Amino acid sequence: EYKPDGVFVSNGPGDPERVKPTIETIRSLLGKVPIAGICLGLQLIGLSLGAKTFKLKFGHRGANQPVKDIETGRVFISTQNHGFSIEGKSLKGTGLEMTQFNLNDMTVEGIEHKELSVVAVQYHPEASPGPHDTHFFFDKFIDML
Repeated sequence: EYKPDGVFVSNGPGDPERVKPTIETIRSLLGKVPIAGICLGLQLIGLSLGAKTFKLKFGHRGANQPVKDIETGRVFISTQNHGFSIEGKSLKGTGLEMTQFNLNDMTVEGIEHKELSVVAVQYHPEASPGPHDTHFFFDKFIDML
């Protein structure tokens, strides 16, 4: 009813599998508007397309998490605060592909859909003060709009 130009699924606490209404809302919007997600938003987008999540043995906390971008090979320092992650192998068949990964434990840090306007990151590109290495994420979403 709002007819947005795009939808941004924000970060938040907790087990992503418990946020079923948001997962269903994302599923209903896929292909209709560009969708971006941060942290929990990435996990919910993944779940809406059939990926699976798992609880990390040690959560990612703080402003020193190294992430590598697969396409560019660039490594940047990110700020993170989460205890769950997308299971990389579960991306198969979802239309999503991993675009970035954590260099400490190789977990999924970025995803994009191969055909739909969907992009998400596990870290916090909006975090300040701290590194601004990841602000390019917002440019990518604006370009999708």
